[in-house]
Amino acid sequence: MGNANYVSLSLATALERSMDLAAHNMANASTAGYKATQALFEAVEPDGNTDTTAISYVQDRGTYTDASQGALIATGNPLDIALTGPGWFSFQAEGDITAYGRDGRLTMNSEGQLATLSGAPILNASGNPITLPNDLGQEIIFTQDGTITDLNGTALGQIGIFRLPDVNQLVPMGNGLFQSDDSLGNVELDRETQLSQGFIEQSNVQPIIEMTRLMDIQRAYERASKLMTESNDQTRQAIQRLGNVV
Repeated sequence: MGNANYVSLSLATALERSMDLAAHNMANASTAGYKATQALFEAVEPDGNTDTTAISYVQDRGTYTDASQGALIATGNPLDIALTGPGWFSFQAEGDITAYGRDGRLTMNSEGQLATLSGAPILNASGNPITLPNDLGQEIIFTQDGTITDLNGTALGQIGIFRLPDVNQLVPMGNGLFQSDDSLGNVELDRETQLSQGFIEQSNVQPIIEMTRLMDIQRAYERASKLMTESNDQTRQAIQRLGNVV
């Protein structure tokens, strides 16, 4: 296999990964609190060649999370909360794993805890689930700093809002939750991010831009595949001609 094939193959592999991520982002364009994931690639020179005009291969360096703010939409539901700023909610995922997310569509579970629609309890500033009186219903108020009160102003708890040192160290778990790995660093309370009641944060995926990106990736993939086909055809023709030499 010649250099042209190796370069085209590395490009096609990278484009295939980009296509999968773009499709995943499109599928979650309407998922509350979803953060788009993008591929990260790097041009690599063969054998340490530093010549900028030399042939470069494409190397997959992983992915990164676009943590930009999504638009807030009003729902009127008092158990819907959204964040404005870089902070994240904390949740107790299955297996007592601490997870993070931005989807603030809450409900009351059978134990009287505030939890996500998928059943993960949201945590307070100390990392514990928040249990509310059973007769409270939806007569609840959330202030901008996450404090929870009843209609009489009696404090019932406080939603924990956390600042993460590096969101790219988060690993998706599904249901809008992310698990941190060992390199996340110190997680601190966020005093700047504000909470809004009766709103949810939309996905930060921009469908038109993502669709345009997906079309560009598909065209580039087709060009890479065509280049490999043409390179193979040239090699085959060269072998046939050499074989006919008497």
